[in-house]
Amino acid sequence: MNLRYDEVVRSGIAKQVAENIRSAIMDGRLKIDERLPTEDDLARSFGISRPTVREALKRLAAQNLIHSRRGPQGGNFVKRPDPEGLSKAITGAATLLVGIGAFDIDEIITARLETEKICCRLACENRHDDQLKAMAAEILVQQNADLSDEDFCASDVRFHRALVDSTANGPLKLMMYTVIESFIPVTNMIVFRVRERRQVSAFHQRILDAVTARDATAATDALTSLLDYIRNSYNAALDARATREQEKTAKTENT
Repeated sequence: MNLRYDEVVRSGIAKQVAENIRSAIMDGRLKIDERLPTEDDLARSFGISRPTVREALKRLAAQNLIHSRRGPQGGNFVKRPDPEGLSKAITGAATLLVGIGAFDIDEIITARLETEKICCRLACENRHDDQLKAMAAEILVQQNADLSDEDFCASDVRFHRALVDSTANGPLKLMMYTVIESFIPVTNMIVFRVRERRQVSAFHQRILDAVTARDATAATDALTSLLDYIRNSYNAALDARATREQEKTAKTENT
């Protein structure tokens, strides 16, 4: 068996160095836009080789913690945190978990309901005209009978993203990115054959009207009705799928 033990050791050291620098960034010892020591300086300070330093820096770059600049004033610099980039990484993992069945529909609906209720309440307090216009624009898109299923689903995501943006709460928007960007598309993939687009856009209109009027109770009621409809559509889609499978099996057995 030909194992490359030196690579394992080197990789382990690079990981430790990356974690060391990451900790300095996260606790504020290294500031945003601050230039890191050169590769040579880092290698001497840590007592490691330059290739190991480069591997550590690659790890940090992959985590969006540093970026490089060329030229006389170039080097590696601490990067300003990118909430959307972090959210996309989390969303990718969440989408995978949903896809393999780690969460069932009741869990997903409950998560959406409880978190988006908070968004509805804060949106009623903090919404601005730009967000209301964005939600209204998506409802118009959804009412287009010629819209493809993919475009309808994308508009659905944008509507709820605008609702979340209306909260004016950065941490909540970061948390909700996963819910909006992973849970909605996955459920839409299953229910699109049985749900009524007009019904969905009507629920969206109710939510928009309530947020516009700053009526938190009406907004959360409309959201609850929407998610109850999605849950029922999901169950109907599963029943229809089971029926098709039974019919297919019966047809095979009869031939």
